[in-house]
Amino acid sequence: MKQSRLVLSICIMLFLAIVISGCAAGNERYAAKLAGFWAGLWHGLICIFTFIIGLFTDSVRMYETNNTGNWYDFGFILGAIITLGSGCGSHKRARRLKKKDDWDEIGEKVEEKIRTGIQNWLNEPKKKDEEWEEIGKKIEEKIKRELKNWADK
Repeated sequence: MKQSRLVLSICIMLFLAIVISGCAAGNERYAAKLAGFWAGLWHGLICIFTFIIGLFTDSVRMYETNNTGNWYDFGFILGAIITLGSGCGSHKRARRLKKKDDWDEIGEKVEEKIRTGIQNWLNEPKKKDEEWEEIGKKIEEKIKRELKNWADK
């Protein structure tokens, strides 16, 4: 089962490489007609694939030299930015790291407040313990009284 998936994946990748290289720069189609904006956009989008294929063959190039000029260049750069990214990912990562740092700072503040509160609670004078004992006795007396009234009914 795993071998058949591997073979299928390799076949699909080879098929895509052949299709993409057929649309790559350096094609005979641009000898008669200049490559324009849309061709530049496409060549920018597939620039990674054409670069890799171009390493192994002389017939595929990353950039079409027979082009209309600025519009082809604009399309190529736009496609390359879409494919390679514009650096926004690093900005998002930096923002995410900043948020993480903010949460770490908040966590440290909360931890310090909890630590201080527990320390103060542990260092309270015995007087407060006596107050709680008195409150506990009053509650116990009231519960006994209420249970007796309920049982007498």
